[in-house]
Amino acid sequence: MMIAVGVLGCVALVAAVVLYTVSRKFSVKEDERIGKVLSCLPGANCGGCGYAGCQALAEAFVKGADKGSIAGLSCPVGGAEAMAKIAEVLGIQAETGEPRVAVVRCNGSCEHRPQVAVYDALATCASMHATCAGESACGYGCLGCGDCVRACQFGALHINALTGLPEVDETRCTACGSCVKACPRHIITLRKQGPKNRKVYVRCMNMDKGAVARKACNVACIGCGKCAKVCKFDAITVTGHLASVDDTKCRLCTKCVDECPTGALCKVNFPIKKKQEA
Repeated sequence: MMIAVGVLGCVALVAAVVLYTVSRKFSVKEDERIGKVLSCLPGANCGGCGYAGCQALAEAFVKGADKGSIAGLSCPVGGAEAMAKIAEVLGIQAETGEPRVAVVRCNGSCEHRPQVAVYDALATCASMHATCAGESACGYGCLGCGDCVRACQFGALHINALTGLPEVDETRCTACGSCVKACPRHIITLRKQGPKNRKVYVRCMNMDKGAVARKACNVACIGCGKCAKVCKFDAITVTGHLASVDDTKCRLCTKCVDECPTGALCKVNFPIKKKQEA
């Protein structure tokens, strides 16, 4: 009995020595800056930065700092405030990008886009899109099941009960991109927030020819190109019968909006022009 106990004791002692030696030899010391950077991040783990979570982003920041630059790295939720703190921790210059916000590029509400079918299955945009289904003739527009709403961790999206379309609360939107990834038809995009939150963009994603698009939705872009012709800043291009506005070139003159024959171009947060008296 005593011999067995002694043998076990010796085995345990040898194993402990081996484990201690191995752990000392192969131990990986974590850079203390990672923890400091992590404390500057909001901890949302939303993936809007392109990394798996805040821990992965913190590690990327430290690696970038060791190389002399953190260009291309940012936390959309923490914004400029978080970036300033991180730059201070790492002792490196941080890039401050212009704030962005999610926009819904579809105006196909019930009054504009007639219902032609009834979908009676799993009520998610992903499943509806996967089965090539939809309740309207437009194969590009919003499906209205709210996948984007469920993906948003910040309560910045809701479905308008009257239009059936998602709406963005810009005061809550952090431009994390979760809603963009959740939308199977890619109608939600991130755009520059713009001065005084003003934006001009095409509220349509239909790439069918004009007559087909207009038949499916009376406010669809028909790719006529009138907006591109009137723009003096080359901010508008028409590709595949669909116009798009480059927010880095747009000067918010809104001439394109006035020129659009279908109302597919929209302007947001602009003051209402007073009608001139005759």
